[in-house]
Amino acid sequence: MLKVAVVGAGLSGLIVARELQRESHEVVVLEKSHRLGGVWVYDPRIESDLLGFDPDREIVHATIYKSLRTNSPRQIMGFSDYAFQGKEYGDPRMFPGHQELLRYLEDFAETFGVTKLIRFNSEVIRVESLSPGNEFVVESKKSGLSLGSSSTLTEIFDAVVICNGHNTQPRVAVDIPGILEWSRKQLHAHNYRVPEPYRDQVVVIIGNGSSAYDISREIAVVAKEVHLSSRSPNVKVSKLDKYNNIWQHSKIDRVFKDGTIQFQDHVSITADTIIHCTGYEFHIPFLKTNGIVSINDSRVRPIYGHVFPPQLAPRLSFVGLFNMGMTFLPAELQSKWIARALSGTISLPSEKEMLHNIEHFYRQMEERGIPKRNTHSLNHNMDYLDWLSDQLGITRPPQSLKVFYARFIKHFHSDHEGFRETFEDNCLINDEI
Repeated sequence: MLKVAVVGAGLSGLIVARELQRESHEVVVLEKSHRLGGVWVYDPRIESDLLGFDPDREIVHATIYKSLRTNSPRQIMGFSDYAFQGKEYGDPRMFPGHQELLRYLEDFAETFGVTKLIRFNSEVIRVESLSPGNEFVVESKKSGLSLGSSSTLTEIFDAVVICNGHNTQPRVAVDIPGILEWSRKQLHAHNYRVPEPYRDQVVVIIGNGSSAYDISREIAVVAKEVHLSSRSPNVKVSKLDKYNNIWQHSKIDRVFKDGTIQFQDHVSITADTIIHCTGYEFHIPFLKTNGIVSINDSRVRPIYGHVFPPQLAPRLSFVGLFNMGMTFLPAELQSKWIARALSGTISLPSEKEMLHNIEHFYRQMEERGIPKRNTHSLNHNMDYLDWLSDQLGITRPPQSLKVFYARFIKHFHSDHEGFRETFEDNCLINDEI
């Protein structure tokens, strides 16, 4: 039995705590907030620095807006032995609001005895390896207090699992000429909550992901105009169907101090606000490994299987680095892998073999022209789940799940306008998983 610290009580932290407990480890979950749920906890507060440049700002962990709904259907959003499908907490839709998912996570934690393992209002400020593959010192403090506070606590753990998420440090489009000198309001989607502040404004939204899509449609109800900017080379200026005040543009060419924004499609407008829906950077400021683990352009390296840094495995691990794909099942399989590797019921490859595997993976990415920032993207691919299952020596996910997921992803890309409603209708006349 090992004493294990889990950093974060979001989705990933909860499932890894459950799996560690099942392997009879002693588990302490350190959570900065006063409640569990991580990114699924809505907080109406916004940060003082709306773009997230100031490292000394008080960070508001919440990144969801008030109206947010899930992008994935219930059928693929639960853990294998505690399905989300079939559980309702007031919002029975296939793509429910964030409150519904938070209630599910709270019930999961209570049902499996995880809640009692969580130490709330405990912000981790240092995780440092004492020697490769051995113990870790973990320093934490009561949230909101200064580093020199007497409430700072230093403990020794046999292992640490990092589950602090990757939606707190905004990535901003600083490469746009003039963007840092622009005189009007700018914010990152991390600090967007409700549309009312943008009433009668001309708003430019940078990005073409789900947050850009949702926020633009919501703001359009109150704004004078909404202009979407995408770096995709195939985008041409056009007014969107079903909306008389939303335009799609190519990438911004430059911005000017007087409020003018010039797009590469040669259209210029005068805007009141720019919202950066441009994603997030991995941010693990408390991790001290003397250079063994580093982060560059959203690549945490070297990480074997998106989980283990070879030189510190299995005593240091990560859950939830992945994006663009399922969330619950990969987090669960990663958690089982960690718990069993720590208990010795399964073995990892040698450090040399893991490093070789990682370098081969990086070379493949480079040969295929995949950007470094997409290192941990599962890209809606089920192969990773099969691979994790093989590491555990368990049955791979059922074919019915793969078929359902593939059908959903195809629908998502073909009908981004109203994929939630039309997919739900589609499922009423087709077999579900």
